[in-house]
Order: sequence, then structure tokens, then C-alpha cells
Amino acid sequence: MSSRSRSYLTEGTSGGVAGNGARAAALDASLERLPLERTLPTVVSSFGPGKLAVISAFGPGSLVVLHALHELGIRLPVLFVDTLHHFPETLQHVERVRDLYNLDLRIFRPYNSISEFEANHGPKLWERDLDGYQQISKVEPFRRATQNLDAWFTGRRREQSDTRAQLQVVEGTDQLKINPLANWTKSDVWRYILSNSIPYNPLHDQGYASIGDRPLTTPVAAGEPERAGRWRGVERTECGIHLG
Repeated sequence: MSSRSRSYLTEGTSGGVAGNGARAAALDASLERLPLERTLPTVVSSFGPGKLAVISAFGPGSLVVLHALHELGIRLPVLFVDTLHHFPETLQHVERVRDLYNLDLRIFRPYNSISEFEANHGPKLWERDLDGYQQISKVEPFRRATQNLDAWFTGRRREQSDTRAQLQVVEGTDQLKINPLANWTKSDVWRYILSNSIPYNPLHDQGYASIGDRPLTTPVAAGEPERAGRWRGVERTECGIHLG
């Protein structure tokens, strides 16, 4: 990390979210057409120390955000939910990116191990209770990860799915979700990744467009929506952590 790096890791006070609805509207209007290199510092300057982080599953979008923050010398906590059901390639990719950018990576899990998970819920919970599986493996750890934050960056985009088509750059009323790539296309993202030699999950070269848990992710065919390989055969395109 360069000497110009600014750290935003100091714990702040627990207050501050009450006025976030008005803050969201003002921020969204000001950020919609700003380039990424201006969006990120503008958001960072709007929140107190310890109140802003990056939520990352280390997919293409969040890689763009992480690289841009690194280039700007801004160091934020990076929160990753390890569901205990990720592909091995994903976990190796997370470690590689952590080392490359010297990330302040904070990992949140539903249990300490897969054996502990299955001792409490049995094997293949997703086959018996998909909603329960998502709640236990993703939503609850995510809530723990973000409970003291006012806002967090994501790598989500409008183009990814119908459920994200109306995505705002800033959304929320209490805790805010900042989506600096909301109006980027898939081509924009991959052009940025390749032109900056950013390491990406090797599963993308095997036909996986959007990568989640191993049992619930499949490759996509040409012409399919980007997130078609997630929860295939089920009327679902979101795991739950970005809803509400």
C-alpha cells in the first residue's frame, strides 16, 4: 500500500443512520453520471470512520471496485461471506486478490466448518429448504458483517438481471447500498479487468458467468442471462442479502 493510502478503519459512533434516507437521494442524484474514480472518493468522504466497507464475493464487478479503491489509495474493510459451500477455485481466488491488494479482509461464516454446519442442519440443506439454506449460510452472516455500518459498496449492475434493472447508484433508507457500477455493462467490466490485468476467478473461463455456491451454480449457455446459472430451475435470482 502506497504512502498516500488513507485508512478508514477507525471505529466510529453507533449513530448516524437516521438521516440516511435524505443522504441516499442526494448522493444518488450526484453520483449517477460521475466516473468511478470520482464516485468512490465522493462516497468515502460522506461517511464517518468505520462506517463504510466493501461487500465482496470477488466477482467481476467487485474486482473493479477493489482495484479502483487500491489505485486511489483508499483502504476500506472488505467483507466476505464464506458460506462453507464455495468452489475451491473461489476461495483460492479470494486469497490471491487479498494478497495482491493487501486487503483488510474480514470473513464471516455461518459456522466454523462444513461438518459443524451439517451437524446442525444435515447434508444438502438447499435441497430440502432453499430459503432456510440461504438465510443460514448467507443472510445471517451478512447481517453480522454489516450491523455497525452506515453503508457499503457493491459491484452490482442493472444489466445483470431483471430484478436489478431499476438499480440505483445509492439505495436504502437506513443502511445504504452504494452501487458505483450500476450503469456499467458486462463489456465495460471485463474491458476494465483485462486492461488492468486484474486476476479473476478461473471458473469464468469454464462458462460460469456469475459464481455462487458450488451446489447451486452452473455454467451459462451463449445468449442466456448473466445470472441464469444461479439457482437453475428455481424462480430465484437473488440470495437475499441484497433484498430489502
